[in-house]
Amino acid sequence: MARTKDFDEDEVLLKAMNLFWLKGYNGTSMQDLVDGLGISRSSLYDTYGDKHALFIRSLENYKRISTERFDKIGRETSSARDAIRKVLEYTISELIKDKDHKGCFLVNAAVEMAPHDKEVNDMLCQNDRQMGEYFYETIKKGQENGEITNVQDARVLAQFLLNGIKGIRVTSKSVTDKKLFNDLINLTMSVLG
Repeated sequence: MARTKDFDEDEVLLKAMNLFWLKGYNGTSMQDLVDGLGISRSSLYDTYGDKHALFIRSLENYKRISTERFDKIGRETSSARDAIRKVLEYTISELIKDKDHKGCFLVNAAVEMAPHDKEVNDMLCQNDRQMGEYFYETIKKGQENGEITNVQDARVLAQFLLNGIKGIRVTSKSVTDKKLFNDLINLTMSVLG
């Protein structure tokens, strides 16, 4: 007879995500996971697999949460310019209020793992394509209704926005000056016309 789990898998996955996000993959030991997740080593392996599998699931969880938030902003905002501004403002707000200055879990994983871990790299490239497409569709909508300049190609502007958000996420690991980030938002918005 199979033993029932005495823990919430989603709650434990959230704890793992936060631990990897804070310490990185290489900085998080199996003992850190056992201690931080509050489950036994055998339960960890039985439920999530090895450390790498848990890291991948943690990245997927973070990506899902982020995608849901961006999609919500898009659904609740009729203006393309407003949607882009709100995504930028939301991103900065989340980064600034983080007392640990963790930055973005996906960007951190890209720096630490993507150069030598194909599975992580593939996931991050897929996320970039998805985010790029989100910005592209929003920009195209804005170009069609005259909110956003047609001088620049929508795909180039989408990549500009994606790159800008990644830069902001890296900068937030050491800088918390809200005025600087607001200036970056205003400059970014000025590029859109």
